Amino acid sequence: MQQQIKKMNSRKDQLAAVDRLLTIMDELREQCPWDKKQTFESLRHLTIEETYELGDAILSRDLDEIKNELGDLLLHIAFYARLGSEEKAFDMADIAHGISEKLIYRHPHIYGDVKVENEEDVKKNWEALKLKEGKGKKTVLEGVPKGLPALVKAQRIQDKVAGVGFDWEKPEQVWEKVQEELSEFQTEVAQGNPNDMEAEFGDVLFSMINYARFLKINPDTALERTNQKFTQRFNYLEAKAKALGKSLQDMTLAEMDVYWEEAKKQ
Repeated sequence: MQQQIKKMNSRKDQLAAVDRLLTIMDELREQCPWDKKQTFESLRHLTIEETYELGDAILSRDLDEIKNELGDLLLHIAFYARLGSEEKAFDMADIAHGISEKLIYRHPHIYGDVKVENEEDVKKNWEALKLKEGKGKKTVLEGVPKGLPALVKAQRIQDKVAGVGFDWEKPEQVWEKVQEELSEFQTEVAQGNPNDMEAEFGDVLFSMINYARFLKINPDTALERTNQKFTQRFNYLEAKAKALGKSLQDMTLAEMDVYWEEAKKQ
């Protein structure tokens, strides 16, 4: 079925919708027992959960669900803005003005006289300007959140150091590094020391993530798509087993492989 083309709202209507949300947020904060109790800390884990749900919707390319999850995140932003205003620290206008000023400052090729040739120049300027801004950060990598998942953190570390020129010149060099790390890992596996194996395996992963960056592959997205693909195939296998009146534990590996191969063709 062809997706219907929706007429987009005017800027006036969009601003009115945000104003309506802020009004509702004020009413809930003042009248709802649950909303009254919330703090920055109590909302934190819920915000993280909503962000992951948005990520799932994006990977599924479900535009309706993307819209819904963005709404949930917008609610969280409105909630944090309300909490900030109660502490006389900031409100929604401060948030919006803050990000607007940041975007203008970090796009001197649009709002200034800086010349760029390509996307890579823009990224390098962005990282250099972030470091120049300061905010107590004295090193390039201080801006990488400590709480990021390890795979995403590795991406951000590599992006940031590349932004200041610490990078390989060609993808072939990175692939050679991957092979070098794999060889070192295999050596440690042969030695059988768990700590050394773990360290070298980490090096393999880090170098593979770096290689993905050179190939313009997002490793987190690639891995999640593989997770989803495996899950779909395993669910197919499990459903086939149930249809035969069997449990997976009662099936041989050869029997399961038959339905696994079927699942790959779905």
